[in-house]
Amino acid sequence: MAKKKKRKIAYRTLPMQRQLNLRQEGEHFDLGELFDQVNSRYFRGRLRNYKVEWGRRRKHRPKDHFVFGTIQEEDRVIRIHPLLDQAFVPRWYLKYVLYHEMLHSVVPDKALRNGRRCVHTEEFNRRERQFRNYSRARCWEEQNLARFLR
Repeated sequence: MAKKKKRKIAYRTLPMQRQLNLRQEGEHFDLGELFDQVNSRYFRGRLRNYKVEWGRRRKHRPKDHFVFGTIQEEDRVIRIHPLLDQAFVPRWYLKYVLYHEMLHSVVPDKALRNGRRCVHTEEFNRRERQFRNYSRARCWEEQNLARFLR
């Protein structure tokens, strides 16, 4: 009797971000709610089908720089560093971080001569300054950066 071969199950390969199953509700902030508010106010609700999530907690804090948020445009995933989910972080500052990441989806990158790309173009910086609490947010970030580093 011939041995019956097992059928292999085929799974669609998904980008890594979708497999992480991260959360949008934190202990202090709901990123989904904040995203909707920023989207409505600054983008007229045009940013659709985005996932906004807290990133994974790391064992060690960074030493010399801190990435507050990232956007993965091809997956429409915005991740915010989980250390921002603390009581001392102002709600308006978190909205600024979201706004910054969301802005990347509407302001195109600029290709440079050396083959690299510039993501914070003059246009990006001009639009970023339109955020209501821009100066206040940049000042708060500068004064509090050390709290996120080890």
